[in-house]
Parts: sequence; C-alpha cells; structure tokens
Amino acid sequence: MNKDQVKGKIEESKGKIKEVAGKVLDDHEMEAKGNVQKNAGKIQSGVGDIKEEIKKHS
Repeated sequence: MNKDQVKGKIEESKGKIKEVAGKVLDDHEMEAKGNVQKNAGKIQSGVGDIKEEIKKHS
C-alpha cells in the first residue's frame, strides 16, 4: 500500500463522515462537500492502485 492509497482512504473516510453529518444536521452544503471529498479520496486511492500495478509489472 502506497501513500496515495492511504491518503485516499483517509480522505474518503473524512468525506463520508462529513456527508453523514450533513444529512443528520440537514446541512445540504456540508453533505455536498462531504460527497466531493469522499469521491476525491476514491480517485486518489485509485491513482495509488494504478501506481501499485505499474510497480508490479515493471
């Protein structure tokens, strides 16, 4: 597991927490920001996955 994968998972978790908090508090802006942060984390984690695959095959 590389840095991008770890940081991505952390951002994904933080985003999910923010998204749920936004739903609970009925704060649509917080919910949207959490969703964006969660998806950005998924992308970063995906980049890390690609880097790992490249490293395996080189």
